[in-house]
Amino acid sequence: MAEKKKQPKLFGTDGIRGKANQYPMTGEVAFEVGRAAAYVLRRQNGLNKILIGKDTRLSGYMLESALTSGICSVGMNVVLVGPMPTPGIAFVTRSLRVDAGVVISASHNPYHDNGIKFFSSDGFKLPDALEHEIEKTMFTAELQKIRPEGAGIGRAYRVDDASGRYIEYVKSTFPRGKTLEGLKVVIDCSNGSAYKITPFVLNELGADVIAINDKPDGININSNCGATHPESMQRAVLEYRADIGIAHDGDADRTIVCDERGEIVDGDKVMAICAMDMKKDGRLKGNTVVATVMSNIGFELYLKKAGITVLRTKVGDRYVVEEMVKRGCNLGGEQSGHIIFLDHNTTGDGPITALQVLSIMCRRAKKLSRLASSIPIYPQVLLNVHVKSPRKVESFPKVMGAIKKAEKKLANGRILVRPSGTEPKIRVMVEGDDMDDITLIAEEIAEVIRTNMK
Repeated sequence: MAEKKKQPKLFGTDGIRGKANQYPMTGEVAFEVGRAAAYVLRRQNGLNKILIGKDTRLSGYMLESALTSGICSVGMNVVLVGPMPTPGIAFVTRSLRVDAGVVISASHNPYHDNGIKFFSSDGFKLPDALEHEIEKTMFTAELQKIRPEGAGIGRAYRVDDASGRYIEYVKSTFPRGKTLEGLKVVIDCSNGSAYKITPFVLNELGADVIAINDKPDGININSNCGATHPESMQRAVLEYRADIGIAHDGDADRTIVCDERGEIVDGDKVMAICAMDMKKDGRLKGNTVVATVMSNIGFELYLKKAGITVLRTKVGDRYVVEEMVKRGCNLGGEQSGHIIFLDHNTTGDGPITALQVLSIMCRRAKKLSRLASSIPIYPQVLLNVHVKSPRKVESFPKVMGAIKKAEKKLANGRILVRPSGTEPKIRVMVEGDDMDDITLIAEEIAEVIRTNMK
């Protein structure tokens, strides 16, 4: 394929992602990815099954069919579970003991984007080396020779109770003997993959549930709703006088919450609340939390005073998980709401995160506003600068010069400029004491990027 020569690198920090029906997110590429993944994973594990799930995007049907065809064409079988949260795919991949799980989703991106990411048989995201092997295999003549015939062609079948298995597992992470009775909860499903699951779980545990953005139509996923646009959740909490608001993104691997006053409690504050609770009960392994370079310095200083160490990784929940496994930690995550409770799941899990926060509120008999009030957060500005092709900023002397100049202006704070791993953007983060000052600094850096990184 001519397209392959133009862009041989497919996998980014979170699988393959792009605009649906445009390279690399086409049916043709998905077919070839399915073939290569099946070939590589079958040689490695030999269980002969790959599970495929997706979110609610319209293009999910196209990519699901193409992946299925590619996988079956090399003699491997496919298990289809339909719309399901990314953490649910990770769980069911382990539960059904298949070779790998595939998620068709672009997470928080608009509906016209889509993506493909893989979980290994143990429910963890595939390591970079294995993704590289799949990518490399796609471009070999060896793969094209694999053409089984007759009974050697793979089969595809659906598992209807996959969501039920995940629902019961999520419920099992909530303390036995406790219920959510007396709590009113707003849940913003982002018209995504958890549109049935989280409201069902909350209802089963006794909460009074107000579900919003829970009617996906294929194109309304993440549309002015969910974790990246929590305003409708905040309004609903005030309107219904709810105790808490919960918002997922499209594939429900993240959760952002707001308190009873409609104030946002982001991933940093959620991690801090959970870390303090787990330390108090002796459940926080190594008294350590793994976060990324994006987490607020106020969050780190708060935990440090409580005797909790914060380790930082580069951005991406996969890197957080890798560090957690390496260090033996059981709590980590990102400011954006990817929270990993490694005692419960192998990836960011929105429904489980929601239940952990609700559990603390119930066990400690405290409102969320009170739990979050003591956690200081420094003012932070994040700007996304669109570029044609995101590259390392170190390659652009004028951009590096602007950053160094800005660092001299910033008496107390941090500057982080990095390419996005999922979108054609350069992300500029400035953190400091004064919002006006850091906003001006961020805009100055962004302007230099626009001029020099077209």
